[in-house]
Amino acid sequence: MSNSSSITEFLLLAFADTQELQLLHFWLCLGIYLAALLGNGLIITTIACDHHLHTPMYFFLLNLSLLDLGSISTTLPKAMDNSLWDNRHISYLGCVEQIFFFYFFATAEYFLLTIMSYDRYIAICKPLHYGTLLGSRACVHMAAAAWGTGFLWAVLHTANTFSLPLCHGNTLDQFFCEIPQILKLSCSHYYIREVGLLVVTACLSFGCFVFIVVSYVQIFRAVLRIPSEQGQHKAFSTCLPHLAVVSLFISTAMFTYLKPPSISSPSLDLVLSFLYSVAPPAVNPLIYSMRNQEIKDVLKKLITKCYSEAINCSSSLLKL
Repeated sequence: MSNSSSITEFLLLAFADTQELQLLHFWLCLGIYLAALLGNGLIITTIACDHHLHTPMYFFLLNLSLLDLGSISTTLPKAMDNSLWDNRHISYLGCVEQIFFFYFFATAEYFLLTIMSYDRYIAICKPLHYGTLLGSRACVHMAAAAWGTGFLWAVLHTANTFSLPLCHGNTLDQFFCEIPQILKLSCSHYYIREVGLLVVTACLSFGCFVFIVVSYVQIFRAVLRIPSEQGQHKAFSTCLPHLAVVSLFISTAMFTYLKPPSISSPSLDLVLSFLYSVAPPAVNPLIYSMRNQEIKDVLKKLITKCYSEAINCSSSLLKL
């Protein structure tokens, strides 16, 4: 038996038992991580460099990409390091930091997705009020509220979790530090405080989910009343990517936290946690770039411009 004061590190769940499979997981995670960095980086660069995309929808999308980069950078690099060196250790402070930043980015992203559904609702259902309700100052305030709420919620969860005495070892059945896994190590009845906080979080999340569903019901009703197919296509092209991202994020996270204990197992928990913590940041850029014609057009222009400048630079060097 040990207490939290004597714990200096935690043992994470390994992806596989053999070194060969560990290396395979390392290369797989590295590919996913680089794809997420490239995809989100391209979206951020595209929106920042083209003034035509300086609108509320793309401003929120830029914030979403920043949150995705932070979220996936919190979990995957440590998992890759452990797989590469066949190591399961993470320091106590590293675990605290991982939990804080993961819940910070995840909470902020969820609130931002809720704000983005409101943006699409106003744009399609009340277009005449769009400039008034979603001016630049209002957009900055809403984005700041999402980031601030994520920070506050992460501080509360992290402080509450690591204030509990831990006396059931230091082994976590997860590839990154997660609050439910830390609570399993607690030997104090005070863990109920954190469970209560998680229940409050679940209630707020459900409220946001209801808001998103109601918003999209109103959006689809309005879209179906648009007489032209071109107008319907344009409306759907901006809404469906966001709806796909919301569905992926919510469905995987809710199933992970709400599944009955009878179907829980380390392997299943590992797969589900990978889906809700790694898949959304990696897939979001693909969803938005494939479904959004404006982003594709601007991205093509940027690539063409960079290619032309590279050719001109090469020609100038050859002349010298």
